[in-house]
Amino acid sequence: MIKSEKPTIFRSERSPLKVTLLVFSGSSIMCVASAVDPLRAANRISGETLFDFKLVSVTGEAPVTTCGLPVAVSGRFDATEPADVLVVVAGFGTQNYATSALLSGLRRAARAARACGGVEAGTWLVARAGLLEGRSATTHWEDMEDFSSAFPGVDVRPDRYVIDGPVFTSGGASPTFDLMLHLIRTRLGMAVALDVASVFIYDQARAATDAQPLVSLGRLDGYDPRLAQAIRLMESHVDQPLTIDAVAKRAGVTARTLESIFRKSIGETPGAYYLRLRLGAARRLVVDTRIAMADIAGRTGFSSAAAFSRAFSRAFGEAPVRLRRG
Repeated sequence: MIKSEKPTIFRSERSPLKVTLLVFSGSSIMCVASAVDPLRAANRISGETLFDFKLVSVTGEAPVTTCGLPVAVSGRFDATEPADVLVVVAGFGTQNYATSALLSGLRRAARAARACGGVEAGTWLVARAGLLEGRSATTHWEDMEDFSSAFPGVDVRPDRYVIDGPVFTSGGASPTFDLMLHLIRTRLGMAVALDVASVFIYDQARAATDAQPLVSLGRLDGYDPRLAQAIRLMESHVDQPLTIDAVAKRAGVTARTLESIFRKSIGETPGAYYLRLRLGAARRLVVDTRIAMADIAGRTGFSSAAAFSRAFSRAFGEAPVRLRRG
Protein backbone atom coordinates (compact mmCIF):
# COMPACT_ATOMS: atom_id res chain seq x y z
CA MET A 1 0.00 0.00 0.00
CA ILE A 2 1.27 3.44 -0.93
CA LYS A 3 1.76 5.57 2.17
CA SER A 4 -0.77 8.16 1.01
CA GLU A 5 -3.47 5.52 0.47
CA LYS A 6 -6.21 4.80 2.95
CA PRO A 7 -6.42 1.39 4.66
CA THR A 8 -8.13 -1.23 2.53
CA ILE A 9 -11.79 -2.08 3.04
CA PHE A 10 -10.84 -5.74 2.57
CA ARG A 11 -9.91 -6.40 6.19
CA SER A 12 -11.55 -7.66 9.37
CA GLU A 13 -13.84 -4.84 10.46
CA ARG A 14 -17.43 -4.75 11.74
CA SER A 15 -18.05 -1.02 11.46
CA PRO A 16 -20.78 -0.23 8.88
CA LEU A 17 -19.55 0.41 5.35
CA LYS A 18 -21.45 3.09 3.40
CA VAL A 19 -21.65 1.94 -0.23
CA THR A 20 -22.92 3.98 -3.19
CA LEU A 21 -23.62 2.09 -6.41
CA LEU A 22 -23.80 4.28 -9.50
CA VAL A 23 -25.80 2.32 -12.09
CA PHE A 24 -26.01 3.20 -15.80
CA SER A 25 -28.54 2.23 -18.43
CA GLY A 26 -27.17 -0.62 -20.50
CA SER A 27 -25.95 -2.49 -17.43
CA SER A 28 -26.69 -6.18 -16.95
CA ILE A 29 -29.33 -6.83 -14.31
CA MET A 30 -27.15 -9.72 -13.15
CA CYS A 31 -24.23 -7.37 -12.52
CA VAL A 32 -26.44 -5.09 -10.45
CA ALA A 33 -27.82 -8.02 -8.45
CA SER A 34 -24.36 -9.55 -7.96
CA ALA A 35 -23.11 -6.28 -6.51
CA VAL A 36 -26.07 -5.63 -4.21
CA ASP A 37 -27.69 -8.87 -3.13
CA PRO A 38 -24.69 -10.42 -1.31
CA LEU A 39 -24.46 -7.25 0.80
CA ARG A 40 -28.19 -7.37 1.54
CA ALA A 41 -27.90 -11.03 2.52
CA ALA A 42 -24.89 -10.32 4.77
CA ASN A 43 -26.94 -7.66 6.59
CA ARG A 44 -29.83 -10.06 7.04
CA ILE A 45 -27.65 -12.92 8.25
CA SER A 46 -25.72 -10.74 10.70
CA GLY A 47 -28.84 -8.96 11.91
CA GLU A 48 -27.08 -5.62 11.45
CA THR A 49 -26.72 -3.05 8.68
CA LEU A 50 -23.02 -3.65 8.15
CA PHE A 51 -23.30 -2.66 4.48
CA ASP A 52 -25.29 0.56 4.20
CA PHE A 53 -25.82 0.61 0.44
CA LYS A 54 -27.86 2.71 -1.94
CA LEU A 55 -28.29 2.83 -5.71
CA VAL A 56 -28.15 6.07 -7.68
CA SER A 57 -28.04 7.13 -11.32
CA VAL A 58 -26.58 10.15 -13.10
CA THR A 59 -30.00 11.70 -13.72
CA GLY A 60 -31.87 10.32 -10.73
CA GLU A 61 -34.14 8.36 -13.05
CA ALA A 62 -34.27 4.55 -13.13
CA PRO A 63 -31.56 3.17 -15.45
CA VAL A 64 -32.83 0.52 -17.86
CA THR A 65 -30.85 -2.72 -17.93
CA THR A 66 -30.09 -4.79 -21.02
CA CYS A 67 -33.08 -7.05 -20.40
CA GLY A 68 -35.40 -4.05 -20.34
CA LEU A 69 -35.96 -4.02 -16.58
CA PRO A 70 -35.49 -0.64 -14.87
CA VAL A 71 -33.54 -0.43 -11.61
CA ALA A 72 -35.09 1.62 -8.84
CA VAL A 73 -32.65 4.22 -7.51
CA SER A 74 -32.84 6.54 -4.53
CA GLY A 75 -31.83 9.62 -6.49
CA ARG A 76 -29.16 11.42 -8.47
CA PHE A 77 -25.42 10.79 -8.08
CA ASP A 78 -23.95 13.50 -5.87
CA ALA A 79 -20.15 13.49 -5.80
CA THR A 80 -20.14 15.54 -2.60
CA GLU A 81 -22.22 13.07 -0.61
CA PRO A 82 -20.04 11.04 1.78
CA ALA A 83 -19.52 7.35 1.00
CA ASP A 84 -16.93 4.78 2.02
CA VAL A 85 -17.16 2.93 -1.28
CA LEU A 86 -18.20 4.00 -4.78
CA VAL A 87 -19.10 1.21 -7.22
CA VAL A 88 -19.67 2.06 -10.89
CA VAL A 89 -21.88 -0.49 -12.67
CA ALA A 90 -22.12 -0.09 -16.45
CA GLY A 91 -22.55 -2.07 -19.65
CA PHE A 92 -23.31 -1.03 -23.19
CA GLY A 93 -23.01 2.61 -24.21
CA THR A 94 -20.44 3.80 -21.67
CA GLN A 95 -18.89 6.08 -24.31
CA ASN A 96 -22.10 8.13 -24.19
CA TYR A 97 -21.78 8.74 -20.44
CA ALA A 98 -18.13 9.76 -20.16
CA THR A 99 -18.75 13.52 -19.97
CA SER A 100 -16.25 15.83 -18.35
CA ALA A 101 -18.75 16.58 -15.59
CA LEU A 102 -19.26 12.90 -14.78
CA LEU A 103 -15.55 12.05 -14.81
CA SER A 104 -14.83 15.03 -12.59
CA GLY A 105 -17.53 13.82 -10.21
CA LEU A 106 -16.08 10.32 -10.15
CA ARG A 107 -12.64 11.69 -9.28
CA ARG A 108 -14.05 13.84 -6.51
CA ALA A 109 -16.13 11.01 -5.02
CA ALA A 110 -13.20 8.58 -5.25
CA ARG A 111 -10.86 10.98 -3.44
CA ALA A 112 -13.28 11.22 -0.53
CA ALA A 113 -14.11 7.49 -0.40
CA ARG A 114 -12.01 4.70 1.07
CA ALA A 115 -12.37 2.65 -2.11
CA CYS A 116 -13.89 2.78 -5.57
CA GLY A 117 -14.41 0.23 -8.28
CA GLY A 118 -15.85 -0.67 -11.64
CA VAL A 119 -18.12 -3.58 -12.49
CA GLU A 120 -17.90 -4.91 -16.05
CA ALA A 121 -17.92 -1.81 -18.36
CA GLY A 122 -17.89 0.40 -15.28
CA THR A 123 -14.14 -0.20 -15.41
CA TRP A 124 -14.02 1.96 -18.55
CA LEU A 125 -15.53 4.93 -16.75
CA VAL A 126 -13.24 4.47 -13.75
CA ALA A 127 -10.27 4.35 -16.15
CA ARG A 128 -11.44 7.40 -18.12
CA ALA A 129 -11.56 9.28 -14.83
CA GLY A 130 -7.84 8.51 -14.42
CA LEU A 131 -8.38 6.32 -11.35
CA LEU A 132 -6.64 3.25 -12.80
CA GLU A 133 -3.48 4.88 -14.10
CA GLY A 134 -0.46 2.89 -12.92
CA ARG A 135 -2.66 0.19 -11.40
CA SER A 136 -3.76 -3.34 -12.25
CA ALA A 137 -7.32 -3.90 -13.41
CA THR A 138 -9.64 -6.15 -15.36
CA THR A 139 -12.76 -5.81 -17.46
CA HIS A 140 -15.04 -8.13 -19.39
CA TRP A 141 -13.04 -10.61 -21.47
CA GLU A 142 -14.63 -9.39 -24.72
CA ASP A 143 -13.25 -5.88 -24.14
CA MET A 144 -9.80 -6.69 -22.82
CA GLU A 145 -7.84 -5.99 -26.01
CA ASP A 146 -9.62 -2.69 -26.68
CA PHE A 147 -9.28 -1.70 -23.03
CA SER A 148 -5.53 -2.36 -23.09
CA SER A 149 -5.14 -0.21 -26.20
CA ALA A 150 -7.23 2.61 -24.76
CA PHE A 151 -5.39 2.69 -21.42
CA PRO A 152 -1.71 1.75 -21.91
CA GLY A 153 -0.91 2.97 -18.39
CA VAL A 154 -3.10 0.25 -16.86
CA ASP A 155 -1.81 -3.26 -16.18
CA VAL A 156 -4.75 -5.19 -17.65
CA ARG A 157 -5.15 -8.73 -16.36
CA PRO A 158 -7.50 -11.53 -17.48
CA ASP A 159 -8.48 -12.17 -13.85
CA ARG A 160 -12.04 -12.50 -12.60
CA TYR A 161 -11.56 -9.50 -10.33
CA VAL A 162 -8.59 -7.36 -9.32
CA ILE A 163 -8.00 -5.39 -6.14
CA ASP A 164 -5.17 -2.85 -6.33
CA GLY A 165 -5.00 -0.65 -3.27
CA PRO A 166 -8.21 1.37 -2.97
CA VAL A 167 -9.42 0.42 -6.46
CA PHE A 168 -11.15 -2.80 -7.49
CA THR A 169 -12.52 -4.03 -10.81
CA SER A 170 -14.47 -7.09 -11.91
CA GLY A 171 -15.11 -8.71 -15.28
CA GLY A 172 -18.83 -9.43 -15.04
CA ALA A 173 -21.72 -10.70 -12.97
CA SER A 174 -20.28 -13.93 -11.56
CA PRO A 175 -16.86 -12.38 -10.76
CA THR A 176 -18.68 -9.53 -9.01
CA PHE A 177 -20.48 -12.04 -6.80
CA ASP A 178 -17.09 -13.62 -6.02
CA LEU A 179 -15.71 -10.16 -5.23
CA MET A 180 -18.56 -9.37 -2.85
CA LEU A 181 -18.15 -12.74 -1.12
CA HIS A 182 -14.46 -11.90 -0.71
CA LEU A 183 -15.38 -8.52 0.80
CA ILE A 184 -17.83 -10.16 3.19
CA ARG A 185 -15.35 -12.88 4.15
CA THR A 186 -12.49 -10.50 4.85
CA ARG A 187 -14.67 -8.12 6.89
CA LEU A 188 -17.06 -10.46 8.70
CA GLY A 189 -15.39 -13.87 8.51
CA MET A 190 -15.70 -17.00 6.44
CA ALA A 191 -18.75 -18.26 8.35
CA VAL A 192 -20.86 -15.30 7.23
CA ALA A 193 -19.55 -15.65 3.67
CA LEU A 194 -20.54 -19.32 3.68
CA ASP A 195 -24.00 -18.37 4.89
CA VAL A 196 -24.36 -15.77 2.13
CA ALA A 197 -23.25 -18.31 -0.49
CA SER A 198 -25.82 -20.73 0.92
CA VAL A 199 -28.64 -18.20 0.57
CA PHE A 200 -28.07 -18.17 -3.19
CA ILE A 201 -27.12 -21.89 -3.40
CA TYR A 202 -23.86 -20.52 -4.82
CA ASP A 203 -21.24 -23.24 -4.74
CA GLN A 204 -18.74 -22.29 -7.43
CA ALA A 205 -16.95 -19.24 -6.12
CA ARG A 206 -13.56 -18.69 -7.69
CA ALA A 207 -10.31 -17.03 -6.75
CA ALA A 208 -9.66 -13.52 -8.02
CA THR A 209 -6.75 -14.64 -10.18
CA ASP A 210 -8.64 -17.39 -11.98
CA ALA A 211 -8.82 -16.53 -15.67
CA GLN A 212 -12.32 -15.41 -16.63
CA PRO A 213 -13.16 -18.25 -19.05
CA LEU A 214 -11.98 -21.03 -16.74
CA VAL A 215 -14.10 -22.99 -14.28
CA SER A 216 -12.66 -23.95 -10.90
CA LEU A 217 -14.66 -25.90 -8.37
CA GLY A 218 -15.30 -24.93 -4.78
CA ARG A 219 -17.79 -23.12 -2.64
CA LEU A 220 -15.22 -20.54 -1.67
CA ASP A 221 -11.70 -20.22 -3.00
CA GLY A 222 -9.18 -22.05 -0.85
CA TYR A 223 -11.72 -24.20 0.99
CA ASP A 224 -10.98 -27.64 2.43
CA PRO A 225 -13.29 -30.22 0.78
CA ARG A 226 -13.78 -31.93 4.14
CA LEU A 227 -15.10 -28.66 5.53
CA ALA A 228 -17.65 -28.40 2.72
CA GLN A 229 -18.71 -32.02 3.25
CA ALA A 230 -19.20 -31.45 6.97
CA ILE A 231 -21.24 -28.30 6.38
CA ARG A 232 -23.44 -30.06 3.83
CA LEU A 233 -24.14 -32.74 6.43
CA MET A 234 -25.06 -30.08 9.00
CA GLU A 235 -27.32 -28.29 6.52
CA SER A 236 -29.20 -31.50 5.75
CA HIS A 237 -29.67 -32.33 9.44
CA VAL A 238 -30.92 -29.07 10.93
CA ASP A 239 -34.12 -30.60 12.37
CA GLN A 240 -32.37 -33.64 13.83
CA PRO A 241 -28.79 -32.54 14.54
CA LEU A 242 -26.02 -35.08 14.24
CA THR A 243 -23.36 -35.33 16.91
CA ILE A 244 -20.02 -33.83 15.94
CA ASP A 245 -18.52 -37.30 16.14
CA ALA A 246 -21.09 -38.50 13.59
CA VAL A 247 -20.39 -35.54 11.29
CA ALA A 248 -16.66 -36.20 11.51
CA LYS A 249 -17.08 -39.91 10.82
CA ARG A 250 -19.21 -39.25 7.72
CA ALA A 251 -16.68 -36.69 6.52
CA GLY A 252 -13.94 -39.27 6.89
CA VAL A 253 -11.97 -37.57 9.68
CA THR A 254 -11.68 -37.73 13.44
CA ALA A 255 -13.58 -35.26 15.61
CA ARG A 256 -10.27 -33.65 16.60
CA THR A 257 -9.26 -33.21 12.95
CA LEU A 258 -12.66 -31.75 12.10
CA GLU A 259 -12.32 -29.25 14.93
CA SER A 260 -8.88 -28.26 13.63
CA ILE A 261 -10.28 -27.78 10.10
CA PHE A 262 -13.13 -25.59 11.37
CA ARG A 263 -10.90 -23.50 13.62
CA LYS A 264 -8.42 -22.92 10.80
CA SER A 265 -11.01 -22.17 8.10
CA ILE A 266 -13.84 -20.50 9.99
CA GLY A 267 -12.41 -19.57 13.35
CA GLU A 268 -14.89 -21.50 15.49
CA THR A 269 -15.62 -25.08 16.55
CA PRO A 270 -17.88 -27.38 14.51
CA GLY A 271 -20.38 -27.34 17.37
CA ALA A 272 -20.51 -23.55 17.48
CA TYR A 273 -20.93 -23.33 13.71
CA TYR A 274 -23.65 -26.00 13.72
CA LEU A 275 -25.58 -24.16 16.43
CA ARG A 276 -25.25 -20.89 14.52
CA LEU A 277 -26.47 -22.60 11.36
CA ARG A 278 -29.57 -23.89 13.16
CA LEU A 279 -30.25 -20.57 14.84
CA GLY A 280 -29.88 -18.78 11.51
CA ALA A 281 -32.54 -21.09 10.06
CA ALA A 282 -34.70 -20.44 13.09
CA ARG A 283 -34.32 -16.68 12.77
CA ARG A 284 -35.51 -16.80 9.17
CA LEU A 285 -38.61 -18.73 10.26
CA VAL A 286 -39.27 -16.27 13.09
CA VAL A 287 -38.96 -13.22 10.85
CA ASP A 288 -40.45 -14.50 7.61
CA THR A 289 -43.28 -16.80 8.75
CA ARG A 290 -46.05 -17.07 11.33
CA ILE A 291 -45.10 -20.61 12.34
CA ALA A 292 -45.54 -21.26 16.07
CA MET A 293 -42.38 -21.02 18.15
CA ALA A 294 -42.71 -24.61 19.33
CA ASP A 295 -42.79 -25.78 15.71
CA ILE A 296 -39.77 -23.64 14.85
CA ALA A 297 -37.94 -25.19 17.79
CA GLY A 298 -38.73 -28.66 16.44
CA ARG A 299 -37.73 -27.76 12.89
CA THR A 300 -34.34 -26.51 14.03
CA GLY A 301 -33.43 -29.33 16.38
CA PHE A 302 -34.26 -27.95 19.83
CA SER A 303 -35.76 -30.22 22.48
CA SER A 304 -38.31 -27.63 23.62
CA ALA A 305 -39.56 -24.12 22.94
CA ALA A 306 -37.91 -22.99 26.18
CA ALA A 307 -34.50 -24.35 25.16
CA PHE A 308 -34.90 -22.74 21.75
CA SER A 309 -35.84 -19.37 23.25
CA ARG A 310 -32.82 -19.40 25.58
CA ALA A 311 -30.38 -20.23 22.78
CA PHE A 312 -31.99 -17.68 20.46
CA SER A 313 -31.81 -14.92 23.08
CA ARG A 314 -28.13 -15.61 23.76
CA ALA A 315 -27.34 -15.47 20.04
CA PHE A 316 -29.42 -12.47 18.96
CA GLY A 317 -29.89 -10.46 22.15
CA GLU A 318 -33.66 -10.81 22.30
CA ALA A 319 -36.27 -13.54 22.56
CA PRO A 320 -37.79 -14.83 19.29
CA VAL A 321 -41.29 -13.64 20.27
CA ARG A 322 -39.99 -10.10 20.75
CA LEU A 323 -38.16 -10.14 17.44
CA ARG A 324 -41.35 -11.22 15.68
CA ARG A 325 -43.37 -8.47 17.35
CA GLY A 326 -40.72 -5.90 16.43
